[in-house]
Amino acid sequence: MSDFVKEENVFVKQSIDTRENVLRFISDRAAALGVTDNANAVYAAFLAREEMGETGMTDGFAVPHAKDAAIKRAAVIVVKNDHPLEWPSFDDKPVDIAISLLVPEGEAGTTHIKLLSRTAVLLMKDDFKSLVRGSDDAQAIAGAINAGIDEE
Repeated sequence: MSDFVKEENVFVKQSIDTRENVLRFISDRAAALGVTDNANAVYAAFLAREEMGETGMTDGFAVPHAKDAAIKRAAVIVVKNDHPLEWPSFDDKPVDIAISLLVPEGEAGTTHIKLLSRTAVLLMKDDFKSLVRGSDDAQAIAGAINAGIDEE
């Protein structure tokens, strides 16, 4: 999986005004990247998941995730916003970095759990959070996520 997250899946210096618009942006980028042919279905899947509970973690990070039949292949899309947004989170702080997981419905019990658990572990590592927060280098951010996903 070492090149799972591609540089073109990392969007830095964005200026998006709401959580819903971040999710719309991710859905539209997923379509542009060939991850889905139906951005609206992916957006609806993100919204449905958000209704189930917080995807905001801590320290300004969120891990929104969508599982849907419209998703053709698993992907991670990262959005670094230029300002924090209201986003329900475990520490009740706003979010400015979203590491989104997109998973085909048929892989919900395997790929999804693996990506979610490895991303959660990454977000417990201060060095990883510092690298992502401190860098606008899409390749470096993708590489750090890939390295974390590859860890056993």
